[in-house]
Amino acid sequence: MASQWHSLVSQKLFLARTLLGQLDRAMAPNNEPAPNEAEQALRREAAIQGATELLLRSRGLLLVMIARLYQKKSAEPSTLDELAKAIGEESNEVNRLREIERSAGSWWNHLDQLEMAQGRPPATRKTVSTENIIAVSADSGPDRSVPALLKTLNALKHFADDLEEQHSEW
Repeated sequence: MASQWHSLVSQKLFLARTLLGQLDRAMAPNNEPAPNEAEQALRREAAIQGATELLLRSRGLLLVMIARLYQKKSAEPSTLDELAKAIGEESNEVNRLREIERSAGSWWNHLDQLEMAQGRPPATRKTVSTENIIAVSADSGPDRSVPALLKTLNALKHFADDLEEQHSEW
């Protein structure tokens, strides 16, 4: 049962990787004129947001997968706290995820930052004028670059694969 959830997590991660891979290739299909800059920016944003949503979905499915590994067939945790309540705060997986959550720059934290940024409207920016030029400072938000998203994707995939391998040995 849990391997079906592992397959679902892996599928979402594969689809996210596919979207990110499209950003590395030329945005125009063969035999078509190259898209203009606005079209390229739109496609890039769509791919980044789509990949981000798939990464976030994968993390949620990972929590359900862990609950299934503990034979919690009706548990559908959407947060680490809900998972801890379902399987126990002292479980190995909860402890590992809590450690990752506490680590600055971890894949869990990157996903938290992406979720917060993606779920809110963009911050309004001040216009630059001679009166406020010193005060201009922009919070750029989480790193949404392809390498950063791939690093998070790979870390999440590695965690899920290790978990599946560990539990399939039992």
